[in-house]
Amino acid sequence: MYENIDMEKTGILLKKLFDRSGYTVKDIQIILHLSCPQPIYRWFKGSILPSVDHLYALSRLFKIHMEDLLAPKCEYSSIIEKYAEKSLCEKRLYEYWNRLCIKKCA
Repeated sequence: MYENIDMEKTGILLKKLFDRSGYTVKDIQIILHLSCPQPIYRWFKGSILPSVDHLYALSRLFKIHMEDLLAPKCEYSSIIEKYAEKSLCEKRLYEYWNRLCIKKCA
């Protein structure tokens, strides 16, 4: 099962990264060769997500992994990943967290 991306939280995250980095929307527009700034504002609102090319460019610019630019809907993803490939006892715990995550994310 793959996690869904929370577009609103991703927009908030991107806005925070932009603010922390000191880049303006105009700077990012120029760096990404966008003809207008509207897509960037739509990212901030959570209306749309950046393309893979833009995610890659932003990850290089901010010096973080591409997936760190995206916010998953499920808060338990790190716990689930931790127990994905473990012993039988740990697999039971993984299944418990997986079911819990499905209920929380639904």
